Amino acid sequence: MGVDLGEVPRKTASLPELSGKKFAVDAYNTIYQFLSSIRQPDGTPLMDSKGEVTGHLAGIFYRNARLLENGIRPIYVFDGKPPEEKRGVLDQRKERKTEAEARWRAALEKGNLEEARKAAQATSRLTEKMAKEAKELLSYMGIPVVDAPSEGEAQASQMVIEGSADAVASQDYDCLLFGAPLLLRNLSVGGRRKISGRQEWIDVQPEFVSLSEVLSFLGITRKQLVWMGILSGTDFDEGVHGIGPKKALKIVRESSSLAEAVGKAGAQEKLPLFESVEHFFLNPPAEKGVKVAFGKPDEEKIVRFLVERHDFSEERVRRTCESVRKRMEEAGAQTRLDSWS
Repeated sequence: MGVDLGEVPRKTASLPELSGKKFAVDAYNTIYQFLSSIRQPDGTPLMDSKGEVTGHLAGIFYRNARLLENGIRPIYVFDGKPPEEKRGVLDQRKERKTEAEARWRAALEKGNLEEARKAAQATSRLTEKMAKEAKELLSYMGIPVVDAPSEGEAQASQMVIEGSADAVASQDYDCLLFGAPLLLRNLSVGGRRKISGRQEWIDVQPEFVSLSEVLSFLGITRKQLVWMGILSGTDFDEGVHGIGPKKALKIVRESSSLAEAVGKAGAQEKLPLFESVEHFFLNPPAEKGVKVAFGKPDEEKIVRFLVERHDFSEERVRRTCESVRKRMEEAGAQTRLDSWS
């Protein structure tokens, strides 16, 4: 879900323009995108012959292979222990998934496949086993994995602040509240996307969102940006009823403290929770000086994992590995040539 900041400045980029860059990927956010989108026409998750969900593995392998072919270096940052403030939101998400499952079954009974697929996308669950398998596959692909002490976006933001990554790759804006200088959206979901409820498709390109440009555009400080998120709702609080990003922005522009903003919003009873959320965004648990090492894809380990364990097409997997290997070798050769020019 993430915080809603309304319309903010953004700049599109093509995959070739991102070549040579390192991106700290919000792993859970990205893998949920894979689980949501990689499904059968009726919304049924992609599964192997044992009935194990494999949509996340397909997304990790094929989407990241494309990134590696373009010289892009992802670093997957996984969530650690969720903060206490998030407990209520997590409980709400479970309820919404249960409701979505009921809508999915009802749509299937009616034979409405479009409605069924739409409902099914909201039922995605990422288990500990799935996360473990995701890390295993990433390691075989030579892609670094970082385990955050708490929120993955907070850790990814810290890595960008320190310069060990160029931007946080996520669909959500939360990393801006954590202080990330630069957000990259649509890194792993590029291509064409169908507009819900319409027989129309739109092109989806990677896009950068700069924290400094957002603050300048909105005319507020980062602390006020956090207040704005808190009032309209974040992953750690449900916000104030009836207040969206536009109204929240107006309130924080006229406020010199969170307490004043909450008072203007008429939600004084929520101030203790909101103060806790503010502290979490401004002082998040995150490891400093994280070191990562990139490797080369191990084709045989990838084949054993995807083909032998999860029934992927060996021909397609090997063809993809070969394409990545050739592009990485070509890039390495070009780098050596450039060093002599």
